[in-house]
Amino acid sequence: MIRGESGAGKTENTKKVIMYFANVAAGQQKKSDEPDSKKKEGTLEDQIVQTNPVLEAYGNAKTTRNNNSSRFFTFPETQAFITNLKISARPNLLFLINIFTRFSSHLQPHTFDPLTPELLCYVDYCCVVQGSLEDQIIQANPVMEAYGNAKTTRNNNSSRFGKFIRIHFGPQGKIAGADIETYLLEKSRVTFQQPAERNYHIFYQIMSPAFADMHQKLLISPDPALYAFTNQGSLVVDGIDDTEEMKITDDAFDVLGFTPEEKGSLYKCTAAIIHFGEMKFKQRPREEQAEADGTAEAEKVAFMLGINAGDLLKGLLKPKIKVGSEYVTQGRNIDQVTYSVAALAKSLYDRMFAWLVKRVNKTLDTKNKRQFFIGVLDIAGFEIFDFNSFEQLCINYTNERLQQFFNHHMFILEQEEYKKEGIDWEFIDFGMDLQASIDLIEKPMGILSILEEECMFPKASDKTFLDKLNGNHLGKSKAYGKAGKPKKAGQVEAHFELHHYAGSVPYNIAGWLEKNKDPLNETVVDLLSHSKEALVQLLFATPEGEESKQMPGQRKKGGSFNTVSYVHKESLNKLMKNLYSTHPHFVRCIIPNEFKQPGQIDSFLVLHQLQCNGVLEGIRICRKGFPNRIIYSEFKQRYSILAPNAIPEGFVDGKKCTGNILQALQLDTNEYKLGTTKVFFKAGVLGTLEDMRDERLSKIIAMFQAHIRGYLMRKSYKKLQDQRIGLSVIQRNIRKWLGLKNWLWWRLYVKVKPLLNIARAEDEMKVKEEELAKTKAELEKTEKLRKELEEQNVGLLQAKNDLYIQLQAEQDTLIDAEEKIEKLISQKVEYEAQLKEMEERLLDEEDAAADLEEKKKKMDAENKALKEDIEDLENTLAKAEQEKQTKDNQIKTLQDEMAAQDEQLSKVNKEKKNLEELQKKTLEDLQAEEDKVNHLNKLKTKLEQTLDELEDNLEREKKVRGDVEKAKRKLEQDLKSTQETVEDLERAKRELEENVRRKDMEINGLNSKLEDEQSLVAQLQRKIKELQALTMLTRSARSKQISRFTCLDRLIPRGIYLKATCLLLLGCASGTWNFSSVMSLFRFTWRLLSSGRIAGLVCPSNLAT
Repeated sequence: MIRGESGAGKTENTKKVIMYFANVAAGQQKKSDEPDSKKKEGTLEDQIVQTNPVLEAYGNAKTTRNNNSSRFFTFPETQAFITNLKISARPNLLFLINIFTRFSSHLQPHTFDPLTPELLCYVDYCCVVQGSLEDQIIQANPVMEAYGNAKTTRNNNSSRFGKFIRIHFGPQGKIAGADIETYLLEKSRVTFQQPAERNYHIFYQIMSPAFADMHQKLLISPDPALYAFTNQGSLVVDGIDDTEEMKITDDAFDVLGFTPEEKGSLYKCTAAIIHFGEMKFKQRPREEQAEADGTAEAEKVAFMLGINAGDLLKGLLKPKIKVGSEYVTQGRNIDQVTYSVAALAKSLYDRMFAWLVKRVNKTLDTKNKRQFFIGVLDIAGFEIFDFNSFEQLCINYTNERLQQFFNHHMFILEQEEYKKEGIDWEFIDFGMDLQASIDLIEKPMGILSILEEECMFPKASDKTFLDKLNGNHLGKSKAYGKAGKPKKAGQVEAHFELHHYAGSVPYNIAGWLEKNKDPLNETVVDLLSHSKEALVQLLFATPEGEESKQMPGQRKKGGSFNTVSYVHKESLNKLMKNLYSTHPHFVRCIIPNEFKQPGQIDSFLVLHQLQCNGVLEGIRICRKGFPNRIIYSEFKQRYSILAPNAIPEGFVDGKKCTGNILQALQLDTNEYKLGTTKVFFKAGVLGTLEDMRDERLSKIIAMFQAHIRGYLMRKSYKKLQDQRIGLSVIQRNIRKWLGLKNWLWWRLYVKVKPLLNIARAEDEMKVKEEELAKTKAELEKTEKLRKELEEQNVGLLQAKNDLYIQLQAEQDTLIDAEEKIEKLISQKVEYEAQLKEMEERLLDEEDAAADLEEKKKKMDAENKALKEDIEDLENTLAKAEQEKQTKDNQIKTLQDEMAAQDEQLSKVNKEKKNLEELQKKTLEDLQAEEDKVNHLNKLKTKLEQTLDELEDNLEREKKVRGDVEKAKRKLEQDLKSTQETVEDLERAKRELEENVRRKDMEINGLNSKLEDEQSLVAQLQRKIKELQALTMLTRSARSKQISRFTCLDRLIPRGIYLKATCLLLLGCASGTWNFSSVMSLFRFTWRLLSSGRIAGLVCPSNLAT
């Protein structure tokens, strides 16, 4: 909640807060939406723009006229593709679809070629101007400021309306939309401004040179001094460039998705208001009828609004009013016509502003799921001007309510929190209760109530209203007083004074009754509702359902009596209800000086604002009280690191744990208090704890970093050691390989190695034959087991299918039950909502009935007084009739004696004329009194009808409420039985699923076992085939190998085998050669020794080793 007096900077701070929220939300959304891969899916605008290169690559070609000619727009398939682009939510792009359709249907291909670059540029433009949701939220500010801000004596950019901006967020914290609610637009500024002020910014922006061609379309001059509604005060404002601001406003309209037609209609309505101020009228001589003093401006207004100029002038000068059941034409004098024109201008601007807010909300509504919102409230600050009228009363009344909310939240709730938590606290009265001022304004027989009452009487005036105010409140209410004399020369005298929290404000009540009733010329309103301009027709359209809800012959009720004060009070009550349901944060804006100069501080002014706004009292209660509090679980989790030894193992109560931590930290007991659920701290103590926690965390992190660095260095050192050992091994092996490379014995080994397999073949043959026999036996056993498993598998599959069918049936039954439950729950929610709505309506009707009962009593008293007056008038009338009869008799006597008394004829005629005038005057007074009595009787009848209707509605609501209660109890019983059925079904479902899962596990185990057996059989079969082939090859080659050994025995000298064997054994010991190769050669050499071919040799000593 951003508060402060007018000119304190609330609007600028609101813009900064909204921009911050939008930027933070956009940053988080981009971060969360970014996928793991490097490829990112673009937004809708990026996707539309990126379709251009694809369409050019596949559909464009070089022609004699164009190097990049589109050769595909004549095909219906491509046209359908373009039409089906998902850009319906982007109004500016609808024009693009029309271009595509029009050119592809009616133009020749060579004619369309040069338009390809222009169309692609238009696509780029439309996608750029259609900003993201965050941009749209930010760009709503220039539009609202143009139509809702103006220069005042204290602020060059003052918001002349209140706004409550809500930014909605989804469950994941992403921005999900926004909306704006507005309060109490200052309509009177449209037609009247004080000398040092000016009208709304949009009037001066639209006449700036930003869009010179627009002036001709809107029939306006670029000089604001030429128009009555814009030349009453300042024409320029320091620090504001209307030309640049107009460009910003127009760009903001594009970002918000306004179509060119919508912008054009909005500008036309704005220009029409300017032309309204130039309409001139004059009074006809000796007649109570005004006439137009020229029709040029009326024709401009009619052209801008899409209506007929003659009908407009006729509706203003001679409107039709309803008398009974017929419409009659009523002539208007110049004052009435001038007021009617001003009222139309103000109403048009007010409706246009309301439509603008609604249109912006439509753009900001994304239809995404909403869960949280952050609201920013910016309402016009407390205002004290030289001339304070009805608008200032409403604004200051709003500030009284908001200040009362601040006081209640800061002082009352704060101290109630201490009491609720059981803290020893003495209640302090800060003297900030504003209820007296609020009651004076809003309660029955308050200022607004008396104002609404006076608006119901046709003979009421400002004087009668002031008399009632003084009679009810002067000397009876401490907040109401008599206004003093003006302090400045030429200042208008005030009628009464109210003592607000921010100071005493004198108010002038001139025109309050008309401002509150806000009357309009119904003839012109009906004319505007049938305008050719769609926007104007929408602004003045009759609300849907208003005619249908009204029965024939029945009076209008409810909305037809709504006054400005009533609507504002209801909207303010709704706002306060929203505020009380949120967690508020307060921002106070302070005016440093009254001269709008930087670097100057008026200490008295600043101190006065701080005192009036409750800031000083807030500081006092913060210093004396305990402004910081935290629940025990959070405190334990966050600050247990400061004293880990103070918390014993196992379960410990949060309050006891918090007390142990604070005692271990040796904090003064006066600095904190332990409540029932929270611990409270004096100002600054929590900051000290945070500093201690940061210091402790720094030490822990430094220690952790030291351990990690040590671990990394030890690991690096171990790696270096392993590398050093590996290098030594590699070097040793390389040196041995270099020595072995040219050794003759190694060369001999290379030649002998292929012959070693011959000696090994016989042993392997026997082993393979044994393995073959064993494998055949295992194969037969596995084949038998496989057949058994297949039979079991068939049975299990059948059982599984049966269980699955049964499970499917149970699931169908469960789904039906769940659907019934959902239906019953939805019906229950719907009935509960209806019940709640009925209860609210019942309370409203009861309140309305009470108010009407009070008004009825008052009307009865007034009616009784009027009846007494009527009796007096009837007596007077009877006397007058008697006198008339007497005079008639005298006239008759005089007529009989006329011939004899000619000299007295002139005197008698004169007396007769005087008597006739007296009779006429008496009849007129009697007729006026009868009209007044008839009006009161009608009003009494209407009130009685309303009371009867409310009593009937009350009975119906009670009956409906009873029926709803019965239906609710029946639904709860049905829901309970259904829930029990669902629980039984779910239990059966779980048992069946458990059986199916168990059977599936058994089947899977058997299948895996079967697959293992099958793979084993395949491996054994493959080994058998390999052994059979190897056996045949070995037998065929055996004879050849033996002959080769015989030949080798002849070639190799005696003792060579023994030396080779010794050499190979040494090589095996050093890890150079394969051990199996060495053993094969050794067995071969041993056979030679045993056969006697190299007998007589002595075995060396190293061979035995």
